[in-house]
Amino acid sequence: MSSLTRYTVLGLLDRMDDKAYSNLLLEQGISGLSERDKAFASRLFYGVLERKLTLEYIISKYSSRPLEKLDGSVANILKMGIYQLLYMDSVPDNAAVNESVALAAKCRKKSASGFINAVLRNFIRDGKHFELPTDDIERMSVEYSCGKELVKLLCEDYSTEKTENLLKNSLLPHKLYVRVNTLKTTSRKLVEDFGKMGIDSQICEKIPDCVSADINGSVEQLDLFKNGMFHVQDMSSQMCCAILAPKKGETVIDICAAPGGKTFTMAEIMENNGRIISGDVRENRVGLIRKGAERLGISIAEAVCNDGAVFNENFTKADKVLCDVPCSGFGVIRTKPEIKYNGIERARELPELQYKILSAAASYLKDGGELVYSTCTLSRSENDNVIDRFLTEHKDFEPVNAFPEADGYKLTIFPDEFDCEGFFMAKIRKVIA
Repeated sequence: MSSLTRYTVLGLLDRMDDKAYSNLLLEQGISGLSERDKAFASRLFYGVLERKLTLEYIISKYSSRPLEKLDGSVANILKMGIYQLLYMDSVPDNAAVNESVALAAKCRKKSASGFINAVLRNFIRDGKHFELPTDDIERMSVEYSCGKELVKLLCEDYSTEKTENLLKNSLLPHKLYVRVNTLKTTSRKLVEDFGKMGIDSQICEKIPDCVSADINGSVEQLDLFKNGMFHVQDMSSQMCCAILAPKKGETVIDICAAPGGKTFTMAEIMENNGRIISGDVRENRVGLIRKGAERLGISIAEAVCNDGAVFNENFTKADKVLCDVPCSGFGVIRTKPEIKYNGIERARELPELQYKILSAAASYLKDGGELVYSTCTLSRSENDNVIDRFLTEHKDFEPVNAFPEADGYKLTIFPDEFDCEGFFMAKIRKVIA
C-alpha cells in the first residue's frame, strides 16, 4: 500500500482531533484515491477511530512519555502502526513499523522516528500482548474502546452482560441497508439490477422493501441511486416508519426530518398520495429533503424550515406524526465511532429538549391520531423516561400496543439482536374526545 494512502489517513485523523464528522471527512478525504487504496484507507481510518482507547492504552504501556504530552500527529502515527500490527493481517509487521517511521519523516516529525520505531518494535517483541484492567468498567472501556462514562451508563440502564454484548457488537462490520423506491421499482427488480452491477444484495425478511446491499465506494455515484431507485436508510429507521403506518391520503408531519429518509419512506408507503410536512430547524438541511424528494419522484413532501420545539400555528392537524428527536446517538456507534468518546453530558442535557419537541409535535394530532417518538440512542433517560413522563402529564394520550414482544408501546432495538443500528421507538394515540 502506498505511503500516500497512509499519509492521507494521518491527515484525516489529525482533523478528527478537531471534532469533525468521520463519515463526511472520510468521503471527502479519499475521493482522489484508487478503489484499492480507498478500501485500505477506510479500514485503517475507521479502525483507529473504533479502537482509539485500546490503542492509547497500549501506547501508554510502551511510551516513556505521557500520552497527553505527545505531538498529535506522532500519537496518531503510533495508533495507526499498532492498529496495523494488531488488526490488519494483510500488513507485515516490518511494513507497519517501517511505514510508520517513514510517515513521521513525511509529516516533518523526523525527530520522533526513533521513538516511534522503539514503541512499535517493543510491542512486537512482547508478542503484541497486553494485559487488560481487572475492574469490569475499565476492562470494557479498554477492550471495546468506549468511554468509561458511557460504559457505566449502559451498565446502569441494562446490565454488565448486555453492555458487553453491545460493545462487542459495535466493533463488528455493519450492514448497509437501502429502502426500495416502490414508486419506481420493486425489491426483486432492485436486487436483480444490483446483481448486474456485481453488487451482492438481499431482501430483508423483517421489513417490506428493505434491502441489504454490499456496496463498495460511493453510493451516490451509482446510476440506480441517481435515477431514484432507492435511498440509503438503516433497517431500524425503516421499521420506525412501518410502525407509524401512514396511509394513502393521510396528512403526516415529520418533525426534525432532515436529511429526509423517513419522509421518503413514508411517502413511498403512502404511494405518493396524501401530504407530508417535513420540518427541520436548519435551512440548509431542508434543502437536502427537497433534493432527495425530487430525485425519488416524490411530490407529496413539503419541506419547511421549522423549530420542532415550538408549536407552529400554521401547521395543519395531522393523522400521523413522526417525532424523531435529536439525541446522543449511542445507538449508532458502529457507523460513527467517535460518539463513544464524547462523554454523556449531552445525554443528560437532551431529555428536556426532547420533551419540548414531543409536546409540540403531539399538539398537531387530530383526535384519534397517532405519533411515534423515536431516537437513535440507547439511553433510557432519553427514551423510556421522556415518553413515560409525557403520558403521565398528558392524560389525553394513550399508549398503542404496537410491540407485543416488548413493552407493548415501546421497543428498544439492540444492534446485537437485530443486526442494525440501535434505536428506540414508542407509539401513542390522542384519545378521541
